[in-house]
Amino acid sequence: MKGGKSKADSRNPDSKLSVKKRKQKREKKAKDPNKPKRPPSAFFVFMEEFRKQFKEENPNNKLVAVVGKAAGDKWKSFTDEEKAPYVAKAEKRKQDYERQMQAYNRRLEGGHGEEGSDKSKSEVNDDDEEGSGEEEEDDE
Repeated sequence: MKGGKSKADSRNPDSKLSVKKRKQKREKKAKDPNKPKRPPSAFFVFMEEFRKQFKEENPNNKLVAVVGKAAGDKWKSFTDEEKAPYVAKAEKRKQDYERQMQAYNRRLEGGHGEEGSDKSKSEVNDDDEEGSGEEEEDDE
């Protein structure tokens, strides 16, 4: 070829666009804001403490990558005994998460029970008070 478009490119100019259209049609599921967040791994538990320490030692550093790189190097140099407290904390958070997920799933299965309601108690009381006032006059 002499630097021009290939025949395949000139035949279907929209072929690349059609692929993009297919990807755009696919919608993400809406995330439930009440769903508990997944627990951090042992490394991320370590990172929470390391970030504070690193920030005190290097107050002028603004780069997240530098902190992550330093933390990763330190984590790799740890022995299993040095990682143990972080692993224990991560395990405890995982157990808490599993309990929260069980409660969350029970609320989803149970429907709108008192525990599963998205409304706070004050909002529930507000709804009850509204029913006894002006709204009844409108219904008549």
